[in-house]
Amino acid sequence: MCRLPLRVLVLEDHPFQRAVAVSMLQSLGCHEVFEASDGAQALALLDEIGSVDIALCDLQMEGMDGLEFLQRVGASGQVKSIIISSSLSADLRRAVHQMVRLLGLDLLGDVGKPLHAQVLADLLNRFVSGSSIGECPSAAVAMASEESVRRALEAGQLHAWYQPKFNLRSGEICGVEVLCRWLHPTRGIIAPALFVPVLERCGLLDELLFLQLEQALKVQQSAREQGFVLNLAFNLQASQLANAGLTATLKTILSRHAARGSGLTFELTESGLLEAPATSFESLVRMRMMGCRLSIDDFGAGFSSLQRLCQLPFNEIKLDADFVRNLEHEPRCRAAISSTLALGEALGMAVVIEGIETDAQRRELLALGCTQGQGYWYARPMAGSDLLHWLQQRSARQVPDD
Repeated sequence: MCRLPLRVLVLEDHPFQRAVAVSMLQSLGCHEVFEASDGAQALALLDEIGSVDIALCDLQMEGMDGLEFLQRVGASGQVKSIIISSSLSADLRRAVHQMVRLLGLDLLGDVGKPLHAQVLADLLNRFVSGSSIGECPSAAVAMASEESVRRALEAGQLHAWYQPKFNLRSGEICGVEVLCRWLHPTRGIIAPALFVPVLERCGLLDELLFLQLEQALKVQQSAREQGFVLNLAFNLQASQLANAGLTATLKTILSRHAARGSGLTFELTESGLLEAPATSFESLVRMRMMGCRLSIDDFGAGFSSLQRLCQLPFNEIKLDADFVRNLEHEPRCRAAISSTLALGEALGMAVVIEGIETDAQRRELLALGCTQGQGYWYARPMAGSDLLHWLQQRSARQVPDD
């Protein structure tokens, strides 16, 4: 059994269900599992044992319920990720999902009740691996130190990884999202959740972006030489738009690689754009003038502003993966996807659906009129050399459509 270096807190007032959850987590290899019967007991326990990686949290409890507990830990930073386990209706749980995000907590998943071991195992592995690798990690899941992250950046240990976007009908590749992995010399692959927040805190996100651009443009050129045209999509924080020299540096890097701005997309989360100042508008306009595409990432995860959507020069919407995850069981998700597709068409914006993990989801999205998507059903994130090999293999076995 793979030993998961996780500290997990089970918050559940029903003794039998709590015992089942604890036993299941232990059998899945969690390093330490703690339990509490209500929010007050959980908070006291956290003060005693320190922070945990994951809280498996019920919502309805006598005493301090799960909602108040989430409010408290959202401010304390004692819990890294939340898994909701509740028998409340789907629409109420979705409201709690929104609340969790607004509190600054990471929502790892919603497992409902009763618990299923495989569903829980997938979420635990997703947390440990950063949604990228299925192997047992050797690295601890503690946040990296500022000193170690700075050393990694200087030593060239941060590498661009690529997850393809695809046409849902033909399977044709539309482009790739450029992600980041830390290839540590002794601890293996470290997920971005454990070091990107440190880079952000240290003001090093621009340095990471420019490093990824240099690496990804070389891969783009190699792919072009093999006959593949790849659009590269980079994640960008709204705070980076305030850098007056951002677009000038982008132009310099593109010129050095003889690349065009039309081969790049920049994805920004909607939450950071709601209060965008005039300087951000200027950077966005300059990027579009360079030919770059602009995508609103995780659309629907925050309180979307339709006014801002009309004001800002975006030409793509990436719908948050949570809508796909709950598509089968929640009619409102289906309605939200259909509405976003209609909105995108009315505004002349492409819509990309994130988080497609099964062929059933792909088919259902196709029936709704979706054309572009991204997710594990098609391909997981991979290194540049692996991407080029994957493209070659896929091209060799591809059969033309009738």
